[in-house]
Formats: sequence, structure tokens, C-alpha cells
Amino acid sequence: MKIVKKIPAIRPRRSDTHKGDYGKTLIIAGSRGMSGAAYLAAQSAIRSGAGLVYLATPSSQQPILSAKLTCVITHPLAETPPGVISKKAVNDIVALLKPASPATWQLSLSNIDAVGIGPGLSRHPQTAEFIRSVLPLFTCPAIIDADGINALVNNTEIIGKMRSVILTPHAAEMARLLKTTSTKIQFNRLDSALEAAKRLKCIVVLKGYQTIVTDGENVYVNTTGNPGMATAGSGDVLTGMIASFVAQKFSPFEASQLAVYLHGLAGDIAAKEFTEHALIATDIMDYIPEAIRQFTHYK
Repeated sequence: MKIVKKIPAIRPRRSDTHKGDYGKTLIIAGSRGMSGAAYLAAQSAIRSGAGLVYLATPSSQQPILSAKLTCVITHPLAETPPGVISKKAVNDIVALLKPASPATWQLSLSNIDAVGIGPGLSRHPQTAEFIRSVLPLFTCPAIIDADGINALVNNTEIIGKMRSVILTPHAAEMARLLKTTSTKIQFNRLDSALEAAKRLKCIVVLKGYQTIVTDGENVYVNTTGNPGMATAGSGDVLTGMIASFVAQKFSPFEASQLAVYLHGLAGDIAAKEFTEHALIATDIMDYIPEAIRQFTHYK
């Protein structure tokens, strides 16, 4: 095990670049009543510097999120009567991943750089089936959070079929993956994260006090953040940030490390303004720019 302390640097942008140089990020998130999770993940991705961010969400939620996310391209997915993503939505993703037709306008994600999936998706059986079916289609790194993780609890072999995976569980989600209890996870967080990363052959971001990032060999223990960040939506912000940095060509480990650090720093800045007791997820998201500005490696 190697402890990593150095945070990867964020470099100033060259003047001769365009949005395509900073990556395409796809977020698959949301369901009826959980559009906020999709908003937080997608907005945090674009705010963290991704050149283009796309959000795929249930068709009933797409108009709502399209109006709110003015800098994000939204796409509707087939849904069930309860307003969650249907298993039929796999066909929608397949169509999105095909190159655009020169004859007609068509949204294409054929060269997507990172995909974040899970925030607010629900545990509906059809949505879980969609997640398990769609994940192996991506050739780019995938950041899997929340209900994305829940869908894989008894199907972790899918992770082995993918190019690169970053899992972002909290203690309870980690416990489901390792078939244990959240109490045991919290009692020995480092060993639990290492075990999961080695067993599943992926990067694990075990969220919580001193969030741990590990690939099974290298370990980063975060030093930023505060108890006020224990609030609904905080993890959705982190998912969008990690996906954004992966799309910007940071390695999956570095992207996770950088996102975790800046996420905590944004929370610390926000807590000074709003107090830990009053802190909410949009405060963390809104202070991402200030966290980047204060980041000592931003030169």
C-alpha cells in the first residue's frame, strides 16, 4: 500500500483551445421527484470545467431540467409510469452512442470521455436492469454512484467487463457490495476500501469523514470537508466533479483525488459563509469556482 499525498495540479488553459479540448461528459441521472440529483450532478460537472456536459434523464423530467440547466444539453430517456428510467431506454443510449448522421441533425455521444451514472435513478427493477445493460456499452471511464451501485450489488461481474470504473459508495452502499454491515465498514474504512478495490478491480471512493480514494494499491485520504457536508445531494455534486475531471484527461485516480479535495474545500468555504448547520448541496456546488481559485496548485 502506498499513501499518496500530492494533489494533481490544475493548469491554466491555453488561449488556442476550444470546448472539445476539455472533454464530453454524460450524466445519466434523475427520476420523478429526484430531478434535483440530476441537476446537481450535471451542473457540478460543467462548473468543474468539462467542455460539454450532456444529461440523459426520464422523458418527463427532461423539460424541467432543460429549463434549469441552461449550459447543459439534455436528452429524454424512455420511462415507466412511475417516472423512472425504463429498461427500454437502453435503445436510446445505443442511438446516442452512434455517430451522427450527416443527413439529419442527431445528437451523438460517440466519442464521450466520461459517464457518471446513478444520482436519483431509483431502485426500480426496470431502472436497475437498464443500468446493468447499459454500463458495458461504454468504452470510456464510468463513475458509478448511488442507485448505480445498488443495481450492481449482486452483479459485480459487470465491472470486470468495463474499461475503467470509479465507484463512489457511502458506508451503507459499500456494505451491500461487500456483504457486510455499515458498522463494520466504518470500523475499518481503509481496509474495506482496499478490499473492494482489489476484489472489484476498480477505483473506490469511500465517502465520509476523511474520504478514501484507492485503486487497491495507492491510497489517498482526504483532508478537506466538514460535518455540514452530510446533507442530501452532496454526493451528487461529487459524482459530477469526478466525471468532469476524468473528461478533462486526468487519470481516473487523479480525477477522483482532485474532485474529493476540491469538493471538501468548496464545502469548507461554504460553511464559513452559511455555517455547517445550514449548509446544503447547492452551496457546495456554488463554491466550486472559489475552491478552484484558492487551490494552491492553480498557477
